[in-house]
Amino acid sequence: MKHIHYIYVLAGCLLMSCSKDYLDRLPESSIAPEASFKTEKDLALFTKSFYDVAFPSAEGVYNESVDNIVKTTLDDELTGKRQVPVSGGGWTWTNLRNINYFLENCFTTVAEAAAAPYAAEARFFRAYFYFDKLKRFGDVPWYDKVIDQNDEEQLKKPRDPRTLVVTNILADLDYAIEHLSSTKSDEKVTKWTALALKSRVALFEGTFRKYHVEFNLPDANKLLEQAADAANKVIEGKQYSIYNAAGATSYGALFYSVNSIPQEVILARKFSDALQIWHNVNYYTITASYGKPGLDKNLVDSYLMKDGSRFTDKANYATMTFKEEIVDRDPRLSQTIRTPGYRRIGGSANIAPNFGNSVTGYQLIKFVGDVKYDNFNRSENDMPLFRYAEVLLNYAEAKAELGTLTQADIDKSIKLLRDRVSMPNLDLLQANASPDAYLSKDYTHVSGANKGIILEIRRERRVELVMESFRWDDIIRWKNGQMVTRQFKGMYFPSIGKFDLDNDGKDDVWIYEGDRPSASGIQLLKLGSEILLENGNKGNVIINAHIAKVFDENKDYLYPIPVQERQLNPNLSQNPYWGE
Repeated sequence: MKHIHYIYVLAGCLLMSCSKDYLDRLPESSIAPEASFKTEKDLALFTKSFYDVAFPSAEGVYNESVDNIVKTTLDDELTGKRQVPVSGGGWTWTNLRNINYFLENCFTTVAEAAAAPYAAEARFFRAYFYFDKLKRFGDVPWYDKVIDQNDEEQLKKPRDPRTLVVTNILADLDYAIEHLSSTKSDEKVTKWTALALKSRVALFEGTFRKYHVEFNLPDANKLLEQAADAANKVIEGKQYSIYNAAGATSYGALFYSVNSIPQEVILARKFSDALQIWHNVNYYTITASYGKPGLDKNLVDSYLMKDGSRFTDKANYATMTFKEEIVDRDPRLSQTIRTPGYRRIGGSANIAPNFGNSVTGYQLIKFVGDVKYDNFNRSENDMPLFRYAEVLLNYAEAKAELGTLTQADIDKSIKLLRDRVSMPNLDLLQANASPDAYLSKDYTHVSGANKGIILEIRRERRVELVMESFRWDDIIRWKNGQMVTRQFKGMYFPSIGKFDLDNDGKDDVWIYEGDRPSASGIQLLKLGSEILLENGNKGNVIINAHIAKVFDENKDYLYPIPVQERQLNPNLSQNPYWGE
């Protein structure tokens, strides 16, 4: 049976929205610091309360959309329909209050040396909390103590600049790195988790500052150096490696494994059928209830050939049928979506993609477990929150953006991901000598001598981390918001009629006009209502063609501050172009 952290729930409040008397109250779970923090056991119990509320749910991991995974509906971020909320909107501070309360009191009765690892855990979570706020709002007020009910200066302080916030986040992480245990654990924050988070934070902010020149932010390279250094310490620590014990299917096995694989997974959110802690990933992918998710054609085209050459260099790549386009591709593609020969774990027959459950036809299988988990909310496979593959990608990208990447750096990072799926290594000189024209059209801000390798690392990141909810942050930091405004597409069909999708000699889909045919054992899709093709009666499947996608380059890289919060604290400025 898996070990699951017991969650100890604390009372909290919205820091800016609570009445003053509540702000000064102790959490309801405690009487007084000297009574509740007497032993290390007390400290351990309190810090366990941080885990469940801080980290994303399983859905917060697999339920990715943006431009990687297409659904029947579009998020407001993609349609330009975001508005300034009255309240909420991510401006929630409950978790921070509990963290600061702990940090103010954890050394009260427990010796400093004994309490330091627990303080380090709390400071990790404060860094994680503020990183989320930074990505969403940019400048935010930095609080490192519980606010006294009479402290008007703190209650109504303005937003601190993101430069200060980032400096403080990294200081918290440096403390965590120094004082957390170096013993591996995929369910508890360790030194390695803190290093992984530091590489994530510093890479995000370093590239944000590099590409968002409109904000005139300093020290982009300094942050990229810190990202590379933190990632390299994980690499040189030799605690983790890329999982390949399942042979050719190791990539897919990493995600459908019921128990997270600590060889590669640095930290996971745990689930257990025995403890009735479930999530919904199987049901999400095999029903029409959650928008019929499927990979976007642009991402499918981005996967290389198995020999390392570019699929999009083929003269007819854009008009290949499904069973043609998936031949000899990067093996991660067939471990992410249904391809010919796919059979469910616990299933007895090969099955084709189902347009009834996937709007693009590129039906997801990443994270999908045994058929016994197919009922609503019955999946129990653990969800990775940090894994070694991300650290390797962070390292390579940071070095590439700095202009210091060498082939030796690639050999100890990207090569390990390629080795898992038996693909050739990425060649630095070749990539820079011939930047991919297909990727260049998407990432228009990338230029210079290292353009080719930066594009290839971005490809590798998108392919390796798809369905793990990194894509929105990547688009934001790279200043590539316009990518989400493209027409989303699915499989290509050269005409209407019957098509064999899994190359077994039997037709799987029948696109028809007029009256519904009398047929069984085949997916019937009426042209114009159940399926739309780009060029009328042929072309790529197009999704949400009637919904305009809008991304405002002036304002949409940040979220607005809620109205109510600015009424309570008139010193809170609004983000640019979101009104006053």
